[in-house]
Amino acid sequence: MIKVLIVDDHKMVIDGMTLLLENHPEIEVIGTALDGEEGIEKLNILNPDVVLLDINMPGINGIDTCKEMIKISPEIKIVAISMHKESSLIKLMLKNGAKGYVLKNAGQDEIIEAIQDVYIGKTYLDETVNEIIVNSVTKSSQQIAQSPFPSLSRREKEILELILEECTTQEIAEKLFISFGTVETHRRNMLIKTGARNTAGLVRIALEYELHK
Repeated sequence: MIKVLIVDDHKMVIDGMTLLLENHPEIEVIGTALDGEEGIEKLNILNPDVVLLDINMPGINGIDTCKEMIKISPEIKIVAISMHKESSLIKLMLKNGAKGYVLKNAGQDEIIEAIQDVYIGKTYLDETVNEIIVNSVTKSSQQIAQSPFPSLSRREKEILELILEECTTQEIAEKLFISFGTVETHRRNMLIKTGARNTAGLVRIALEYELHK
């Protein structure tokens, strides 16, 4: 029996996923969580085999939740379940330990196949996600250059590069010999320029349009 934990901030999604999986003879939904923090707590308590993890959640986003779960339980198999189709975000989830990525409009068979595949050590990308990844590899540099965002200053690019390297605000301040507040000001300015709601969104946009280069 494959023990599954579902982490999503929409109860309707959780209920729908649970309904899809409850009658499968090899899969058991042993727990659910409505945010990343609760998901991490449930991981420690329930010890699931597979986690179905949303990306866009309040508090700890799915990327950071994934990273923390892998740190706590290196053997855990995480499948991102998301409406986001950006290649940069898909790659970021995989880079941070996810073994699968499935869009929320996927059918029951795809979700079950994803759970079964990652459980035995495979990586699973649904058909649409796989096509997105392939297309991103062949995207021309000219397309990337056509960024819809205002250009970043030299200092903003330096800070963005360190954010992408997962440095904290304090670490960035120390590396660049500037104050904590100055780093935060530059971060806020980049959020405004890109229209990103938070640092996770900034990272996604930066990777998609290579804003740090």
